[in-house]
Amino acid sequence: MAYDYSDLIEKSRCWTEQGCASGWINAEIAKQLLDVDVRSPETLFNHNNSFNHNDSRPLIVAFMGGTGVGKSTLLNRLAGKAIARTGVERPTSREVTLYHHHSVAMMHLPDNQSGNNQANKLPVTQVKIAQHEDDSKKNIVWIDMPDFDSTELTNKQQVLQWLPHIDVLIYVVSPERYRDEKAWRLLLAEGSRHAWLFVLNQWDRGQPEQFDDFRQQLHKAGFFEPIIFKTVCAEDLQTDEFAALESTISSLATEHIVAQLELRGLQIRKHELKQKLQDTVQKLGSEQAFQQIQKLWQEQWQRTVKLLQQGLVLPIQLTANYYAEHAADLIYHPHTASTTLWDAWAQARFDDALDEFIINADQLDIPIAPLKNQLAVIREKASAIMQTQTELTARQALANPGNVLQRGFLKCMRLCEIMLPLAAMAWVSYKIFMGYYTSNMSDTHYLGVDFAIHSSLLIAISWLVPYFILKKSQPSLKKSALRGLNKGLTNALGMIDNEVSNLVSIISHQHSEQLKLLSDIIDQCSDNTDQKYAQDSNSTLTRMLVD
Repeated sequence: MAYDYSDLIEKSRCWTEQGCASGWINAEIAKQLLDVDVRSPETLFNHNNSFNHNDSRPLIVAFMGGTGVGKSTLLNRLAGKAIARTGVERPTSREVTLYHHHSVAMMHLPDNQSGNNQANKLPVTQVKIAQHEDDSKKNIVWIDMPDFDSTELTNKQQVLQWLPHIDVLIYVVSPERYRDEKAWRLLLAEGSRHAWLFVLNQWDRGQPEQFDDFRQQLHKAGFFEPIIFKTVCAEDLQTDEFAALESTISSLATEHIVAQLELRGLQIRKHELKQKLQDTVQKLGSEQAFQQIQKLWQEQWQRTVKLLQQGLVLPIQLTANYYAEHAADLIYHPHTASTTLWDAWAQARFDDALDEFIINADQLDIPIAPLKNQLAVIREKASAIMQTQTELTARQALANPGNVLQRGFLKCMRLCEIMLPLAAMAWVSYKIFMGYYTSNMSDTHYLGVDFAIHSSLLIAISWLVPYFILKKSQPSLKKSALRGLNKGLTNALGMIDNEVSNLVSIISHQHSEQLKLLSDIIDQCSDNTDQKYAQDSNSTLTRMLVD
């Protein structure tokens, strides 16, 4: 059963690391997810939490309570003469006492590196171990823990250090101290993690009203029918319920009960991991929120485009004049001829638009780090996109000045500039030939000076007219450059819009993938293939548990 929990922890760790690296969660959330306590009673015997269930382990039972309630006295009474002969004394503020059969090997005792309190390192825990040879108690390990309400801070820290390794907690109180505030806080915090038995020790000084009040307090803590033993640790008083306490513990020290307690602990740890992951899902935001940011960007970009178009009118005009005057430099000296429309003002307005977009997205309670990181790339690309597009369209406009009608008309004029003089020269040649031929036949004079002048004027006029029209009909390079720059501006703004829109779509898809990965792990934490703990257990164990 433990191996699948380890697999869940590993999957959760992998997701947490990549989620933190990509900005989906911050370092604080990542720390909470990675701060998983994998300690359990099994880890006292196998550090990898993969105890072989074919080899049953003993039941781990611990006495816990405040100062002076008689925990150590109860342990000594359980141990009898054997523990007395070993010289076990009441633990000091930094000692834990273990009492178990000599055949039990506990390989991995908690130390100051265990758990999740590595930042608050403690002095190395001193553990006193007493062993016995009573086979009837072979399946039980008894632990006497320090007084958690002591003024010594390390006492409470050591109690918390050992608690994850306990199956059954015997909570010892006295008639004077059963309402201890520190005790109740610990009970409420740890109630669902363990099986509990309660001992009203020193009952010879107690009153029935105190017993009823103590039972009522346990009802409020979640115990439907708590098991409470009244004991009197004095040798001359044998009317207490100590024997019933010892018998109850012995009845629980079976392989079946231990397996049920392990299953319960595993399900509780799964539930805690599931709760952490579900909290993280809430912090990742909903898919609907990511769908809204696309609309937010379009609204923001429409306002920004109007502002940029208005603010770039003068730079476009100046750039068009420059291109018209240095058209040749665009080819022969492109670096010296280039100008930049995307100046500091335009970049600042674009940055303002992206910043406002990020702020609006943040108000939707979604992680903005992935969006912010990716938009940083587009911030740097905007100037290059504008430069490339405006230069390209300006070159195209200067290479093909004017509109389609203008270019068609100019082609006709260039054709006329060639064809009309040729036609005039052909007509003049024909007249000369015919004049020469007719002058020989009729003895008339050949063509005179007037014809020569008129024919020369005709040829000149047939060339000059289309030439003049061509000169006067040439499109303005400034207007062509202006038209090309405006087209480039429109293209560049459209490309920037597409870049951001595609980025938003990609991030939305990545968000969906992150949610799916988390949901898969959560579903595995909710896997109900394991039978419910204590489902067929006896009423004694059921009364010891809090759900």
